[in-house]
Amino acid sequence: MAKKTYVWGTGRRKSAVARVRIAPGEGVMMVNQKKWDDYFTSRAQQLAVRQPLVSTEAETRYDIFVKVEGGGPQGQADAVRHGLARAMAKDDEVNEQALRSAGFMTRNPREKERKKPGQRGARARYQFSKR
Repeated sequence: MAKKTYVWGTGRRKSAVARVRIAPGEGVMMVNQKKWDDYFTSRAQQLAVRQPLVSTEAETRYDIFVKVEGGGPQGQADAVRHGLARAMAKDDEVNEQALRSAGFMTRNPREKERKKPGQRGARARYQFSKR
């Protein structure tokens, strides 16, 4: 039996980090050792995760194994999408232009802004009373 050769890609979004490992196969996708559609229950999350595969018509070309941690469900889904796109581009350079033009290769840099001292939140202030 030949040893599988894996290609790795790391995806990030908000505080979520996804380590994506792909290998030639028949389309199996596991996220944190669960089936991907059991892990991502929302339709929007499922669509986000599958977008790189659909845009390159590679839904049954790879077996995908993902370890994702941190953040919430949508941030994790976007991190998996980013990592999957990076791994697919590393595996086959032909995919990179299609993935880049679709916006999957660019990391979304928006993070939560820290709470400031003397305030209720990052931007929200306590109510001011003149008298």
